[in-house]
Amino acid sequence: MHDLDQLTLSEISQRLRGQGEPTHDVALDACREAGVLVPFVRMEGAWHLLFIRRPTSNRDYHSGQVAFAGGKHEPEDVDLTATALREAHEEIGIEPQDVQVLGQLSPHHSVSRFRILPVVATVPWPYNLTLSPLEVARAFTIPLAWLAQPQHHEIRYRHLADLPKPLPVVYFEEYDGEILWGATARITLALLSCLR
Repeated sequence: MHDLDQLTLSEISQRLRGQGEPTHDVALDACREAGVLVPFVRMEGAWHLLFIRRPTSNRDYHSGQVAFAGGKHEPEDVDLTATALREAHEEIGIEPQDVQVLGQLSPHHSVSRFRILPVVATVPWPYNLTLSPLEVARAFTIPLAWLAQPQHHEIRYRHLADLPKPLPVVYFEEYDGEILWGATARITLALLSCLR
């Protein structure tokens, strides 16, 4: 396997154009549109992905979960890339002009009934993030090489009352006190599949 840390931005962009189907996606009807930013950052000669953890809240379906910065499409957003950039700015303070968009992955669906477009980009690092306390409890990175190791994730099955078959749910092992799972984990696997 090509060493992921040696990939150039142009190679990443090129591989995103040859993508396949979403990994372990769940096909759901009547979904709202959403965009998330999947940011590559360069740390000590290695690629990392930048994640957030949502704060704990009784009102949030995704309370306490690890995610990519992003959210639902708003009427003022010209497209879902604009949604991802706006949400990343609102949630973690990344200025849109500091983001270099490299491409997109195929849309993924979440059990909360969103059709999510992952917008893959790079952000200069280190970056002075400004976290919105209502939306983000923590921002952190995970090395791409660690995420790419098959022994660091597994598939479990979850039953939902309104669906006839159990859904595959991806869970990564704990990293730096955080557990990556669900739609964000599936998006991560789809990205890794493209890069290989």
